[in-house]
Amino acid sequence: MKKIKYYFNTHTLRYEKLVTPLRVKLLKVFAFFATAIVTAVIIVIIAFKYIDSPKTIMLKRENEDLKENYAALQQQTNELQQEMDELLNRDNNVYRAIFESTPIPDSARLKQMEKSNEEKKITALGETDLVKGISSQLNQLTLLAAYQENSFNQIEKMVKDKEKLLAAIPAIQPVSDKDLTRIASGFGTRIDPVYKVPKYHAGLDFAAPLGTPIYATADGIVTDAGYNDGGYGNRVVINHGFGYETLYGHMYKVKARVGQKVKRGEVIGYVGSTGKSTGPHCHYEVHRNGNPVDPVYYFYNDLTPEQYDRLLKLAKTANQSLD
Repeated sequence: MKKIKYYFNTHTLRYEKLVTPLRVKLLKVFAFFATAIVTAVIIVIIAFKYIDSPKTIMLKRENEDLKENYAALQQQTNELQQEMDELLNRDNNVYRAIFESTPIPDSARLKQMEKSNEEKKITALGETDLVKGISSQLNQLTLLAAYQENSFNQIEKMVKDKEKLLAAIPAIQPVSDKDLTRIASGFGTRIDPVYKVPKYHAGLDFAAPLGTPIYATADGIVTDAGYNDGGYGNRVVINHGFGYETLYGHMYKVKARVGQKVKRGEVIGYVGSTGKSTGPHCHYEVHRNGNPVDPVYYFYNDLTPEQYDRLLKLAKTANQSLD
């Protein structure tokens, strides 16, 4: 039952029924709701400012976890970068140096990485800066590792080619000379036996009895075999590949033939005195990339260190050549 209120009217000196106008009622209702709304807003502001919501708490925890994970990934990335730098250093300064190969410049690696990065890069939307940073570093390391793998594949091929290279390098004396008594003239300026003037001598002269076997000093293919009008007489030229070539002159008899594949130690002819020669001997030359080099540095396979040292002294002795 609705409670009825009365008030004392001083003008009429009577108690009269209290009637509240509709306008006043509406104002009271509006004031109530306005007060409630303002109070609620103030409470919400205070709550958001000083009290974290469950979602905010969860996001903060996830953020802390991400930071910890990023720190761990960053450490792993740095370790990977150090290992990759070491591999690059060993690739350039050790592996390729062993096989006499030109090191890969860093600019070539970076250029290849940038090219691969442009071709394969995928930018994900909505990533955080932390994720983008670590993803970029890992992407670069992945590309660099792939490029380095290709480099190691090339080195693996060099290992296989190295066996062929070792067989192609002249490494023994062209005639049997265990007691080191047969070198008659060395490489360089020597007295010409005919004109008696200093003249460039492009090889070594091995004095030996007529008919002494002459051996190929490395594996290769015979490119010339027969008489030469340039003063070598009966000669044999062998192309060993990898820039190496050897020449054997003044033979009494040539056994090898053009196009023949020969092995190191195989007999290719016999000592003679044909062409411009003053006595039976084998004139021996070693060419590297088309230029004559001192053959004395290519006898390491059949000599001890002491014999090699003695041979070097004998070859440096200034004397008269036999051709």
